[in-house]
Amino acid sequence: ILMETTKGPVVIECLPDAAPNHVDRIKQLSREGFYDGIVFHRVIDGFMAQTGDPTGTGMGGSGQNLKAEFNDEPHERGVCSMARAQDPNSADSQFFICFEDAGFLDRQYTVWGKVIDGMENIDKIKRGEPAADPDSIVSMKVAAD
Repeated sequence: ILMETTKGPVVIECLPDAAPNHVDRIKQLSREGFYDGIVFHRVIDGFMAQTGDPTGTGMGGSGQNLKAEFNDEPHERGVCSMARAQDPNSADSQFFICFEDAGFLDRQYTVWGKVIDGMENIDKIKRGEPAADPDSIVSMKVAAD
């Protein structure tokens, strides 16, 4: 996935073996332009940057929940994982990128990708819930299938 942010480009390697349905959905939404212009609405220093909500409130999504695909991929720096509500099967379009290791999330959230280039741009995203002038995804595209 090629994600252009207001802080610069980020390349995410998808992990279809770990979370095939989530990877398919992220790619589908990316192809449709769903993520283009969406802000990072929840950015917690030392933890993660969350995006994927078209309302920017943390309450919105694409309207299609996904069945959990919890896996053994560790929540470490650069990992992309799905946000969800209390229900394990409530992930939709929101995801987060870990700034630091967050092993306490392992096997409770679906890891679907890892940042392989541009993590320094994720590090620059303004902190806040949401930040006063939040950074956003300018565009998100599927590199190659």
